[in-house]
Amino acid sequence: MNVRTDSINGDGTTVTGRRPVRVGVLVTALLAACIAFQLNASMLSPALKSIEDSLGASSAEIGLTQTAFFTSAALFSLFLPRLGDVVGRRKVLTGMLALMAVGCVVAALATSVPMLFAGRIIQGASGPVVPLCLIMLRQEVTEPKKYGTLLGVITAVNGGIAGVDSLAGGWLADNHGFGSVFWAMAVVAVLATVLVATLVPETKVADAHRMDWPGVATLVVSVGALLIALNEAGKLGAANWTLVIGLVAVAAVAFVLFWRTEDRSDHPLVATHHLRLRSTWATLLTTVLTMTGVFAVMNGLIPAFAQDAKAGLGMTAEQSAWWTLTPYAIAGLAMGPVAGRLAATFGYGRVLRIGLVGAVASVVLMIVTMPAHSRVMLLVASILVGITYAGVANIVLNGLGIVLSPRENPGFLPGLNAGAFNLGAGLSFAVLYAVKTELMPADPASSAGYTSGMIAGVVILGAAIATSFLIPKPVAAEEHH
Repeated sequence: MNVRTDSINGDGTTVTGRRPVRVGVLVTALLAACIAFQLNASMLSPALKSIEDSLGASSAEIGLTQTAFFTSAALFSLFLPRLGDVVGRRKVLTGMLALMAVGCVVAALATSVPMLFAGRIIQGASGPVVPLCLIMLRQEVTEPKKYGTLLGVITAVNGGIAGVDSLAGGWLADNHGFGSVFWAMAVVAVLATVLVATLVPETKVADAHRMDWPGVATLVVSVGALLIALNEAGKLGAANWTLVIGLVAVAAVAFVLFWRTEDRSDHPLVATHHLRLRSTWATLLTTVLTMTGVFAVMNGLIPAFAQDAKAGLGMTAEQSAWWTLTPYAIAGLAMGPVAGRLAATFGYGRVLRIGLVGAVASVVLMIVTMPAHSRVMLLVASILVGITYAGVANIVLNGLGIVLSPRENPGFLPGLNAGAFNLGAGLSFAVLYAVKTELMPADPASSAGYTSGMIAGVVILGAAIATSFLIPKPVAAEEHH
């Protein structure tokens, strides 16, 4: 089926170099871009031990390279979607994917930790791939149900490619060394670059001609300092708290400067009146709280409990992935398109709250069944969190960043929302692990430390449900009954 052939969209977005666009072709190219990004985010996890051994590095050093990637991704997400509004989204997405490929090659050839560090930071330029793809899809598909379904298809990949990415990364690292993992990423990145450059139409905002680089600089410094502070705070007893306090102060000062810069700019990165809207701050706050409540549960506490030989199930790392992360990712991937369509049909806010309530119930199920040490119940709970969080709440929150963004600046809220996802992920490990450590029982066979961290997650998810009621209804993106 062909879609829109007009040169100016109803939201003021200009569409250049037009030819009839087939939705299937467009979605294929955008999916390739999202898969390429997801491999950068998740394929490396099972190869980290191999990298440690190959480079003679410590776990902490290799962990820092992972932090560098996610921090870089968060910071690039703040402004690249807006740059796409100004110079053209296809141009920016193609450039991001090409940089990703360069970063993959640098990391594949790494003979030292600093070289790997550099490669991962370059790969981080691909941070806003998913929101940028969703904006580009929105320019072509305006019918709410269809857009909701396709939004779910694209965003679901962001939760993991049915666990295949992690399994493939482990197999490549075991059989061909860690470099082969990065070479595989590079091949996919190059393919995605070619597909986007040749199959996706160019779009930009008609009256957006200049970037607010002073605003970009102050916002990046503010968010960057806060992310580094959170990472340091996550070390708890080993943290340098003077550094944490100093970084928080830098973040606060930089944000004040950012606000003043935006008030005075003729072409602000983010108009301050947009920041005051509930569609902005309520969406961002709900995203941060949701990620803080659930991210470290599924990506930290549950796998750790599964592998804990005394308090948990004593699984190997590979067994743990098969019983928790893989079913979680498959459930999210299957549910994503359904959730997107339901959001457009019954309302984004309503479907978001159903997902959040379901996530709370799923984590509570984990808490009450942990003492039984049941693998089956761990599997069931992981699948339920995959359906409710990865397959519903995550999809709808990504969608809200697109459909609530102002017409004159469609890249601003998706970019900030991508930063909110990363901020919440960092907070999750800092807060939930702090609770776990603080309430760790003297008996090493007790699971009370894990359950206390998860109870904290449930409380924070409850706060996310409360703030979700403040998000306004995206009328234009929902089907009218």
